[in-house]
Amino acid sequence: MMDWSDCIHKRFIKETRIDKNLINSLIKSSENKLKSNERLEIDEFTASTKVSIVYDSLREILEALAIKKGYKIYSHECFSAFLEEICKNKSLSLEFDKFRKIRNAINYYGEDVPVGEAKFIIKDVILLRKKILNML
Repeated sequence: MMDWSDCIHKRFIKETRIDKNLINSLIKSSENKLKSNERLEIDEFTASTKVSIVYDSLREILEALAIKKGYKIYSHECFSAFLEEICKNKSLSLEFDKFRKIRNAINYYGEDVPVGEAKFIIKDVILLRKKILNML
Protein backbone atom coordinates (compact mmCIF):
# COMPACT_ATOMS: atom_id res chain seq x y z
CA MET A 1 0.00 0.00 0.00
CA MET A 2 1.31 3.45 -0.93
CA ASP A 3 1.71 6.05 1.77
CA TRP A 4 0.66 9.70 1.49
CA SER A 5 4.10 10.92 0.39
CA ASP A 6 4.27 8.24 -2.34
CA CYS A 7 0.86 9.38 -3.59
CA ILE A 8 1.97 13.02 -3.69
CA HIS A 9 5.29 12.13 -5.35
CA LYS A 10 3.49 10.11 -8.04
CA ARG A 11 1.02 13.00 -8.51
CA PHE A 12 -2.01 10.93 -7.55
CA ILE A 13 -3.04 13.74 -5.18
CA LYS A 14 -3.28 17.46 -5.63
CA GLU A 15 -4.45 20.22 -3.38
CA THR A 16 -7.76 21.73 -4.43
CA ARG A 17 -10.24 24.29 -3.28
CA ILE A 18 -13.17 23.19 -1.16
CA ASP A 19 -16.14 22.94 -3.50
CA LYS A 20 -19.40 22.54 -1.57
CA ASN A 21 -21.43 21.99 -4.75
CA LEU A 22 -19.15 19.15 -5.82
CA ILE A 23 -19.25 17.64 -2.32
CA ASN A 24 -23.06 17.71 -2.35
CA SER A 25 -23.15 16.27 -5.86
CA LEU A 26 -20.87 13.39 -4.84
CA ILE A 27 -23.02 12.67 -1.79
CA LYS A 28 -26.15 12.61 -3.96
CA SER A 29 -24.51 10.34 -6.53
CA SER A 30 -23.39 8.04 -3.73
CA GLU A 31 -26.94 7.88 -2.37
CA ASN A 32 -28.27 7.11 -5.86
CA LYS A 33 -25.87 4.18 -6.13
CA LEU A 34 -27.13 2.82 -2.81
CA LYS A 35 -30.73 3.15 -4.04
CA SER A 36 -29.79 1.33 -7.25
CA ASN A 37 -28.16 -1.40 -5.19
CA GLU A 38 -31.34 -1.82 -3.15
CA ARG A 39 -33.46 -2.21 -6.29
CA LEU A 40 -31.26 -4.91 -7.76
CA GLU A 41 -32.04 -8.39 -6.47
CA ILE A 42 -28.99 -10.36 -5.40
CA ASP A 43 -28.32 -13.63 -7.18
CA GLU A 44 -25.39 -15.40 -8.84
CA PHE A 45 -25.49 -12.92 -11.75
CA THR A 46 -25.75 -9.69 -9.76
CA ALA A 47 -23.68 -10.37 -6.63
CA SER A 48 -20.40 -8.99 -7.99
CA THR A 49 -22.17 -6.05 -9.63
CA LYS A 50 -23.82 -5.13 -6.35
CA VAL A 51 -20.44 -5.24 -4.57
CA SER A 52 -19.01 -2.89 -7.22
CA ILE A 53 -21.97 -0.52 -6.92
CA VAL A 54 -21.70 -0.16 -3.14
CA TYR A 55 -17.91 0.21 -3.42
CA ASP A 56 -18.43 3.09 -5.87
CA SER A 57 -20.89 4.64 -3.43
CA LEU A 58 -18.24 4.42 -0.70
CA ARG A 59 -15.53 5.86 -2.94
CA GLU A 60 -17.69 8.86 -3.81
CA ILE A 61 -18.15 9.62 -0.11
CA LEU A 62 -14.39 9.36 0.34
CA GLU A 63 -13.87 11.70 -2.58
CA ALA A 64 -16.27 14.20 -0.99
CA LEU A 65 -14.38 13.97 2.31
CA ALA A 66 -11.04 14.49 0.55
CA ILE A 67 -12.37 17.58 -1.25
CA LYS A 68 -13.71 18.91 2.05
CA LYS A 69 -10.18 18.61 3.41
CA GLY A 70 -8.71 20.30 0.29
CA TYR A 71 -7.50 17.30 -1.74
CA LYS A 72 -8.33 15.75 -5.09
CA ILE A 73 -7.29 12.08 -5.12
CA TYR A 74 -6.78 10.28 -8.43
CA SER A 75 -5.93 6.79 -7.16
CA HIS A 76 -8.17 4.49 -5.16
CA GLU A 77 -5.10 3.21 -3.33
CA CYS A 78 -4.35 6.74 -2.16
CA PHE A 79 -7.72 6.94 -0.42
CA SER A 80 -6.28 4.39 2.03
CA ALA A 81 -3.30 6.66 2.66
CA PHE A 82 -5.69 9.61 3.05
CA LEU A 83 -7.71 7.80 5.71
CA GLU A 84 -4.61 6.73 7.60
CA GLU A 85 -2.43 9.81 7.37
CA ILE A 86 -4.79 12.76 6.95
CA CYS A 87 -7.85 11.45 8.81
CA LYS A 88 -5.65 9.61 11.35
CA ASN A 89 -7.69 6.41 11.16
CA LYS A 90 -5.67 3.32 10.34
CA SER A 91 -8.53 0.89 10.93
CA LEU A 92 -10.76 2.65 8.38
CA SER A 93 -7.82 2.72 5.99
CA LEU A 94 -7.28 -1.02 6.27
CA GLU A 95 -10.99 -1.72 5.94
CA PHE A 96 -11.27 0.43 2.81
CA ASP A 97 -8.18 -1.18 1.30
CA LYS A 98 -9.71 -4.64 1.80
CA PHE A 99 -12.79 -3.59 -0.17
CA ARG A 100 -10.65 -1.87 -2.82
CA LYS A 101 -8.85 -5.17 -3.45
CA ILE A 102 -12.14 -7.06 -3.72
CA ARG A 103 -13.47 -4.51 -6.20
CA ASN A 104 -10.23 -4.66 -8.21
CA ALA A 105 -10.48 -8.46 -8.37
CA ILE A 106 -13.98 -8.08 -9.80
CA ASN A 107 -13.23 -5.25 -12.24
CA TYR A 108 -9.74 -6.17 -13.44
CA TYR A 109 -9.48 -9.94 -13.02
CA GLY A 110 -13.04 -11.04 -13.71
CA GLU A 111 -13.51 -12.68 -10.31
CA ASP A 112 -17.02 -13.44 -9.16
CA VAL A 113 -18.16 -13.02 -5.58
CA PRO A 114 -20.50 -15.76 -4.34
CA VAL A 115 -23.93 -14.55 -3.21
CA GLY A 116 -23.41 -15.36 0.47
CA GLU A 117 -20.06 -13.59 0.58
CA ALA A 118 -21.43 -10.63 -1.39
CA LYS A 119 -24.18 -10.11 1.19
CA PHE A 120 -21.59 -9.74 3.96
CA ILE A 121 -19.32 -7.51 1.88
CA ILE A 122 -22.20 -5.24 0.89
CA LYS A 123 -23.34 -4.90 4.50
CA ASP A 124 -19.78 -4.10 5.65
CA VAL A 125 -19.14 -1.59 2.84
CA ILE A 126 -22.38 0.22 3.69
CA LEU A 127 -21.34 0.37 7.36
CA LEU A 128 -17.95 1.79 6.40
CA ARG A 129 -19.67 4.32 4.15
CA LYS A 130 -21.80 5.47 7.11
CA LYS A 131 -18.70 5.91 9.28
CA ILE A 132 -17.00 8.02 6.62
CA LEU A 133 -20.20 9.98 5.93
CA ASN A 134 -20.22 10.91 9.63
CA MET A 135 -16.76 12.42 9.13
CA LEU A 136 -18.19 14.83 6.55
